[in-house]
Amino acid sequence: MHIIDQLKARGFVHQITDEAALRSAIDAGPITVYVGADPTAKSLHAGHLLPLLCLRWLTQAGLEPIVIIGGGTAMIGDPTGKDKTRDLLSDSEIAANKAALSAQVRLFAPNARIVDNADWLCGLGYLAFLRDIGAHFSVNRMLSAETFKQRLDREQGLSFIEFNYTLLQSYDFLELYRRHACRLQIGGQDQWFNIVSGCDLIRRVEGAETWGLTIPLLLMSDGRKMGKTAGGAWWLDPEMLSPYHYFQHWLNVADADVEKLLRLYSYLDLDAIAALMADVRVAKRALAVEATAVVHGREAALAADEAAKAVFSGGATEDTPQIVCAAGVTVIAALVQAGFSKSNGEARRLIEGGAVRLGAEVVTDLKAEIREPVVLWAGKKRAVRVTLED
Repeated sequence: MHIIDQLKARGFVHQITDEAALRSAIDAGPITVYVGADPTAKSLHAGHLLPLLCLRWLTQAGLEPIVIIGGGTAMIGDPTGKDKTRDLLSDSEIAANKAALSAQVRLFAPNARIVDNADWLCGLGYLAFLRDIGAHFSVNRMLSAETFKQRLDREQGLSFIEFNYTLLQSYDFLELYRRHACRLQIGGQDQWFNIVSGCDLIRRVEGAETWGLTIPLLLMSDGRKMGKTAGGAWWLDPEMLSPYHYFQHWLNVADADVEKLLRLYSYLDLDAIAALMADVRVAKRALAVEATAVVHGREAALAADEAAKAVFSGGATEDTPQIVCAAGVTVIAALVQAGFSKSNGEARRLIEGGAVRLGAEVVTDLKAEIREPVVLWAGKKRAVRVTLED
């Protein structure tokens, strides 16, 4: 199967600038491909992973990978998808974030050339840049870009510095073409305008053909963006989100999302995924293990799996009923929701009588909250699995 068909089958392709020409270039290859990430935080989250995982599949197919950790563009901040101007970071914050993200990128692109666009952006002369690069951009066309258009339609502020971001990202592509003969850029579908602008700039300045490929914006079945919850992002840094809690996020996805996520966030082949989907509960656990292994390694993933199983110990079975509660629900409220108590007062009396457990732990605090999936016991025979919604 051609790599483009593989990416389509796994769900990585939203748009390609000229698919037939890109296929031909790959077949005649090797060609160089790049993806960029701005160090605006000290960790990537699960939503950021898709371009890196796409890069991994392309690398396995023989393309040469480059990753830009944008120390230069981080000084401005990408306005894409933002309702207001980003807070500007200090040089020391950018440097610390850049070091952290570079280490994370190595997990998914160990053979990639990692570069910093500050190396060429920070030395640009303003007037020379306007003359040599800015002359190739139409303000009318830029205002038609969805990001800028939405901000203006909503009468939300759009700073001049943000308006320059498209020019800088386009210049990155031009610079990588000149330095490393890079001919393909990949990114999220919200980057389409920036990517196409880069291809157009290279055509105008160098007379060369380059391509862009965008990855669909991944929404869960409930409409949420992938990798973000009400409780925060699904950070890849284990100090910001432990492997166990990262595992739990995957274990709690909706059944309707399991197959899609297995195709994107695991390295399992498609036949293996299809076989797993014969039992969605088995498939969901496989997703949690595989997605956690991708980030934290298989040993940590299996340890998280065992820890999750231990939480549901003490006699609960697969037939134990389940309730869905908001994260941080009080044990008292959960007892009422489960039907174990008719009122908060009755629930308090159960706790005071030592009859309530979370897993194997007896609950003594009347203000205790539930912040991870667990089995809630009332006495020795009544139990429900508590699953948390985001």
